[in-house]
Amino acid sequence: MSATKNYALITGATEGIGYELAKLFAKDKYNLIIVARHEATLKEKAQEFAGNGIEVLPIAKDLFSREAAFELCSEVTAKGIEVEVLVNNAGQGAYGLFQDNDIEKELSIVDLNIASLMIITKHFVKEMIARNRGKILNLASIASESPGPWQAVYHGTKAFVLSFSEGLRSELKDTAITVTALQPGATDTDFFNKADMNRSKIVQENDLSDPADVAKDGYDALMAGKDKIVSGFKNKLMTTLGNITPDTMQAEQMKKMQEPTDKS
Repeated sequence: MSATKNYALITGATEGIGYELAKLFAKDKYNLIIVARHEATLKEKAQEFAGNGIEVLPIAKDLFSREAAFELCSEVTAKGIEVEVLVNNAGQGAYGLFQDNDIEKELSIVDLNIASLMIITKHFVKEMIARNRGKILNLASIASESPGPWQAVYHGTKAFVLSFSEGLRSELKDTAITVTALQPGATDTDFFNKADMNRSKIVQENDLSDPADVAKDGYDALMAGKDKIVSGFKNKLMTTLGNITPDTMQAEQMKKMQEPTDKS
């Protein structure tokens, strides 16, 4: 594989927003490094993306493990590939009251949403700095803007992602490297199923965003070098109102949105 070609590395690239982002990069003739847990699905998607006349490298890694994140970085570098664009899309939630949730599950969410993102970004941003070129897209969420009862840990991790992205962007302001945070709202992906959240009011009683629309918003913002983008008018309105609403009130509003529909 040639290090002179443009490569985009996308985590969580086989479904949802990550899959839609991969399609956009492939259409624009970026070569892809796609990362997900399941090798069979990776191979299937790699074949699909390669139909655009690009090179696709599928790497199966379980990024709930920090060690897997380090392994990913080492394997890509060992192949002599320069990552022009890094997309940290992989993420997951854990639904329920904090007091009831399994601590090991919640720690694994922290490792996926924060630790692995940090490890991968640290590795590739150093390479970007060395050549003074590159783009980073981090999947935050409008959850980053408010406390999140029934998803307290997830909201906390996404607040980290947004703050981290903005801090890193400032550090890199005198370089040709950009950092963009994508902030979708509730989106029609497998996220809610994996988080065991299908009984939540936010799923049962709201229209979910199309992941293709979210991906297009993120892709366009990334290519324009923007600092962050809230995807969707409804979500933009929600975050704008949140800026003038006390956190305690936001927490109560979010609790009502996210509690189970069958809660007495």
